[in-house]
Amino acid sequence: MATEDARARNALVGLDAPGGEPGEQAKRPPTPRLRPAPVRLLVLLVLFTAVSAVVGAVVTSSAAGKAAGGLLLGLGCAGGAAALYAGAVRVLERRDAAEVSLHHMPSQLGRGLVVGLGLFTLTLAVIAAAGGYRVTGWGSAGDAVASVGVMAAVAVTEEVLFRAVLFRVAEELTGTWGALAVSSAVFGAAHLANPGGTLWGALAVMVEAGLLLGAAYTLTRSLWLPIGLHWGWNLAEGGIFGASVSGSGHGPAGLLTGHSTGPAVLTGGAFGPEASVVAVLVCSAATFALLLVAVRRGRLRSRTRRSLRGGPSMARAQGTMGA
Repeated sequence: MATEDARARNALVGLDAPGGEPGEQAKRPPTPRLRPAPVRLLVLLVLFTAVSAVVGAVVTSSAAGKAAGGLLLGLGCAGGAAALYAGAVRVLERRDAAEVSLHHMPSQLGRGLVVGLGLFTLTLAVIAAAGGYRVTGWGSAGDAVASVGVMAAVAVTEEVLFRAVLFRVAEELTGTWGALAVSSAVFGAAHLANPGGTLWGALAVMVEAGLLLGAAYTLTRSLWLPIGLHWGWNLAEGGIFGASVSGSGHGPAGLLTGHSTGPAVLTGGAFGPEASVVAVLVCSAATFALLLVAVRRGRLRSRTRRSLRGGPSMARAQGTMGA
């Protein structure tokens, strides 16, 4: 009995620590607590909303007619935004931002870029086959090169804001399905502010892009696949085919020039092909495929009970990624 009392007293001061040398528990630093999800969400949303607005204004106003300058400026802004996000996560969440790990970048970014280019090309091919679009001539090769950088910057800043921040943190509070709904709705609504923004265009973007990009993040738990999809789609739309990107009437022109004719439900009207029912159907099929694989691989998550008050659990969970 005396021996048991002694062990109990020693455990309180770190002696006879189970699983290690005496005093090991007393010396072990406490696990840092994760800041509550609402706090992180607010801080990161404010920070990266400002970053997205500034980067978008800088690259679109500075890139036109400047092939090399636009390319380098856009790529530099894209890299800077990703690095800033990694730093913000380190400060707020006490972890490495595995979702922007360079280890996953080459394969996932490349795959996303190819698929994004392919999805838009397929969309425009269907619209053209129905008589809604035709190529009328060449545009500007220099502006097309600049578009590579511009669209990279737009893709990275928007994916950081809407997927790495809004979707990821909202998922802690609502689970995956709730995060998909919230992030997609906000992403679509944000496009109402574009020069040619319409309610239908915002709804189309919500369904075809918000859900698709959220599904890509859900499957991989990495930002690089959604960045690649976003970049490839916008690059094909504006940089190659010279179409209006989400109703935006500014930025560099494309490699080709084209002419749209026919009902807006087919062509997308002034908003561009993203407001076409064809784009909604094509991207919805891709979204369904990604979510199906994500469900089969167990990538969907339920809400985290500790997210409101903070704790270390989600900081560790964010490091899990798949191909």
